[in-house]
Amino acid sequence: MTTLICGSLAYDNIMVFPDRFKNHILPEQIHILNVAFLVPEMRREFGGCAGNIAYNLMLLGGDATIMATVGDDADPYFDRLDRLGLSRAHVRRVPGSFTAQAFITTDLDDNQITAFHPGAMSFSHLNKVERAGAKLGIVAPDGREGMQQHARDFAAAGVPFIFDPGQGLPMFSGDELLDFMRLADYACFNDYEAKLLCDRTGRSLEQLAGEVEALVVTRGGSGSEIYAGGERHVIPCVEADALVDPTGCGDAYRAGLLYGIANGFDWPTTGRLAAVMGAVKIASRGGQNHQPSREEIAVRFERAFGARPW
Repeated sequence: MTTLICGSLAYDNIMVFPDRFKNHILPEQIHILNVAFLVPEMRREFGGCAGNIAYNLMLLGGDATIMATVGDDADPYFDRLDRLGLSRAHVRRVPGSFTAQAFITTDLDDNQITAFHPGAMSFSHLNKVERAGAKLGIVAPDGREGMQQHARDFAAAGVPFIFDPGQGLPMFSGDELLDFMRLADYACFNDYEAKLLCDRTGRSLEQLAGEVEALVVTRGGSGSEIYAGGERHVIPCVEADALVDPTGCGDAYRAGLLYGIANGFDWPTTGRLAAVMGAVKIASRGGQNHQPSREEIAVRFERAFGARPW
């Protein structure tokens, strides 16, 4: 089953400041802030929600197709997609723009200062879902207009999809969020996003779950919950081999959800596979550097839950 992943492709520029921000920022002078941080360590990672989800779905053996917009600087990402065997037939280059990218500086206390440039992501509405021939989809964080357009496109084409607004959720009003929920077949949020969703819509999680076939809430180290068919399935967190970097863990989890839905797994199995993928990812730095085989993923699942998923 072809799964269309609508979302961002981005570069994550990660820098480490070998000191503490608090030693260089004077609170009483914050109104005339002018500081520079020397960052001798820097790395660039391939990221973006669509890229991360597609990468993890590929590891599971799923058929992932990315729909995204990129800028003039996208050649390194194109080369990577080609090496991975991920199609870029629906990745549109927007001339005169940069690919979306984050500039993240972390200090010794793990405080972060991040600047995010959306770039070509703001033109995501130029891509059309109906041309991709998908059987399943996801609307992940992307340009505001693009997320709305792709949700409408999926619904009009009769393609079931997950609504996954992520950090883009604050862009939408309560009424707009309810529109997404009514169009979507599934929805996924972390615990903070779920609380914000309830606040903006004036609805409880149980009420919102009635709008979709399944509503998923992830709670970090406390596991996750899936509201489906009038039931609440509690999914335990899977212990990771190491806690290295949470970047992209949510995307890995969502790849597990998509694989389970595409292959007709029940909700407890789908949620457990998603939890395994998150645990595998957190043991590796960056969103796309873990490289388990499909067999290794099955072994991790068996180790955690006593049976294999396939």
